[in-house]
Amino acid sequence: MTMSHTVLILGASGDLTERLLLPGIGSLIAGGVDADKKLVEGLQILGSGRSEHSRDDWQQTVSKAFEGVEATGDDAKAVVDAADYVVGDPTSADDLTKILGRVEGSLIVYFALPPAIVSKVIDTMGEVELPKGTVLALEKPFGSDEGSASELNEKISKIVPEQQVHRVDHFLGMSTVLNILGLRFVNRLVEPVWNNQNIDKVEIIYDEDLGLEGRAGYYDNSGALIDMLQSHLLQVLSIVAMEAPTRIDPVDFRAATAEVLRSTAIWSGAPVLSATDAPSRRARYTAGTVGERTMPAYASEDGVDPSRNTETLAEMVVEVNTRRWYGVPFVLRSGKAIGKPVKQVVLHLKPVGFVPGGLTGAESPERIVMGLRPPTLSFEMTLNGDGDPFSLERHDLEATLRPSPLTAYGEVMGGVLGDDPTLSIRGDVAEACWRIVAPVIAAWKANDVALDEYPAGSQGPDAWADDVSE
Repeated sequence: MTMSHTVLILGASGDLTERLLLPGIGSLIAGGVDADKKLVEGLQILGSGRSEHSRDDWQQTVSKAFEGVEATGDDAKAVVDAADYVVGDPTSADDLTKILGRVEGSLIVYFALPPAIVSKVIDTMGEVELPKGTVLALEKPFGSDEGSASELNEKISKIVPEQQVHRVDHFLGMSTVLNILGLRFVNRLVEPVWNNQNIDKVEIIYDEDLGLEGRAGYYDNSGALIDMLQSHLLQVLSIVAMEAPTRIDPVDFRAATAEVLRSTAIWSGAPVLSATDAPSRRARYTAGTVGERTMPAYASEDGVDPSRNTETLAEMVVEVNTRRWYGVPFVLRSGKAIGKPVKQVVLHLKPVGFVPGGLTGAESPERIVMGLRPPTLSFEMTLNGDGDPFSLERHDLEATLRPSPLTAYGEVMGGVLGDDPTLSIRGDVAEACWRIVAPVIAAWKANDVALDEYPAGSQGPDAWADDVSE
C-alpha cells in the first residue's frame, strides 16, 4: 500500500513514545469518529533512535500500544504492518539523510527528545533537504528560559514556517480542560459571574501520588515548577481566563489564549499563600508511604543530585492584568508523592453583598469546581437547610462528565495529523511562559524562598495545609 504520510518519531525508544504517543495515535483508530480514523489512513509510523531495534521489534511495540487502547481491526493492522524503524543519530547530517530516505509521502517529524538534543537536531535539519511541507511537532519544555526559547523559535523559523510547527502540550488535549470552553461561553448561569466582580480567587491544582517513576534524568533538572506550572498549568490558566474568541480555530483561539499570557505576571498584591510573604513556595518530599507503596526521600532517589535542591511541590501566585481579572489571584500548584492528589480548577466566589436577618449558617464560600481527572463538575452552593428553612447549608450539585474516547495525546495527534494547530502552542506563547516564571526561578536560585519538606503520602508541608482545596 502506498503511504500518504509518515510520522517520523525521533527518540522512538523512549518512555514517552510507548506510554503516550503511540496509544494516542491508536485512540484515533479505536475511539475516534470517521474523520479521526481517516487521519491514519495510509500512515507510516517510522521510529528512529540510536538504540538497535528491528522492524519486527518496532511493529510489536506499535501493536502492543494499540492493543492497550483497544485499537484493533483492519485499520490498526494496516498501520502496524506499515510501521518501520531505522537506527540513526539525528544530530548527524549523514544519519538524518539516511533516516529521511525511509520516509514515504508527506512528513511529520515528532521530537520525543530532550530539549538540548532538539536544538541540535534543528541545526542539523538546516544542513539537509527536508520534504516540502514538512511539519515539526515538539514536546515541552520549549527551551530552558525566555532567551533560549526565542533562539529555538528563530532556528525553527529558518526550517519551516510557523503554521507548520506544533508545540505540543497534551494538557490542551484533555477533554476536561476543553470542557471549560462549554461551561464558560454557552452556559447562561455561569458566564455572567466569570469575572473579578464575582470571583475572589482561582486555583489550578494538579497533584499526583506518583514519584519519579524512573525519570530522574529529566525531572531533577526541571522540578515541579518547570515540569508542570511553567507549561501545563499556565496553558490551563489561559483557557480559564481567556476572552471569548470569535471561533475555536488556530487563529482566534490561540490569539485569545496568547493575550491572557501576555497579561500575566507574578502576583504583586497582598500575600495569598500562608506562612510566607512571597508569591511562591517550594518543597521536596522525604521518605514516606503513598497508599501501599513505600517511597524513599526524593534526595535518595536514583539519579538525583541533592545539591540541586530540586522541588517536587511548587506553588506560585500570578495575576492576569485585564479588565475581567484585575485583582484576582490565580494560584497554580503541582506536586508529587501526594497522599490524596487533587486535580482540579477551583473558582472561589465572593460572598453576596447582603444576607437578610434571620438566615444563619453556611459561612464557607461558594465554589465552582472542575475536576480534571476524573472529569467532574461541581457547584458548591448555599441553600436552605433540610430541617430548618431559616438555617443555611452547603449543598453540592455534582455531575460526572463523559470522558473523551480519545486520549489527550489522541486529541493532540489529531491536530498534528490533520494540519490543525488549534491545540498547539504558538512560539510567542512559549516565550511568554518563561517570562512569567523567571522571577520565581531567580528567587529560588538565590535561596530567597526556603525549600520546605513534606513526607511522601502527606498533602504537603504542615504550614501549607490551610491553603489546599479539597
